[in-house]
Amino acid sequence: MMLGFRTLFYKEVLRFWKVGFQTVAAPVLTALLYLLIFAHVLDENTRIHGVTYTAFLVPGLVMMSVLQNAFANSSSSLIQSKVTGSVVFVLLPPIAYGEFFLAYVLAALARGVVVGLGVLLMTLAFAPLQLAHPLWALAFAVLGGAMLGALGMIAGIWADKFDQLAAFQNFLIMPLTMLSGVFYSIHSLPPFWQQVSHFNPVFYMIDGFRYGFFGVSDAAPQQSLLVVSVCFAALTALTLALLKRGYKLRA
Repeated sequence: MMLGFRTLFYKEVLRFWKVGFQTVAAPVLTALLYLLIFAHVLDENTRIHGVTYTAFLVPGLVMMSVLQNAFANSSSSLIQSKVTGSVVFVLLPPIAYGEFFLAYVLAALARGVVVGLGVLLMTLAFAPLQLAHPLWALAFAVLGGAMLGALGMIAGIWADKFDQLAAFQNFLIMPLTMLSGVFYSIHSLPPFWQQVSHFNPVFYMIDGFRYGFFGVSDAAPQQSLLVVSVCFAALTALTLALLKRGYKLRA
């Protein structure tokens, strides 16, 4: 049952795991460098939500790593398959659109979670944390990773070459994640930019995930969960529609 899904999921997980030094270790190191630099500069003089800046920063870096790597996994897999022509071997077998979608999104989520756990374990030495609401943290990590996995599929389907995908990542994904409250509380922003931040869905993922650690947040966790769930449902519907239509996948 769902043999196509299992096979495709295994193929996608194996794809990133076999180059784990690049797909897992490198992002963990990048997040650790962010922590070392920002914490060294700001930790002694800054407290946010009643915790040190280092402690505040860790959940944001973990969630940012989950999101960016989930997007990278599904988008890079699809564009690579399209450029090399190997996508035909995925499309020819009788795999349902839902199975295709689930395999790519769950594999993207798997990579995001593995990198996120690696970042968390590496940073715990600098700021021991306690999970105030672990189920909230898990919910936002899963929904956020799945949402960026679906967005990565859309980007991979839309892009015809690697530089188009790079533009999508540099001009959309990076700004959304870097300007989502990873490194700051939005209450430190001027009122206008606080309002702008509320139109960034990644803000709700970061803020909700951080609530799971500290029990405090810039937005109500219920509101954040609703926003993330609606965005994920919309991206899921769009991705399935593109797959059914064969947009830029079938000649």
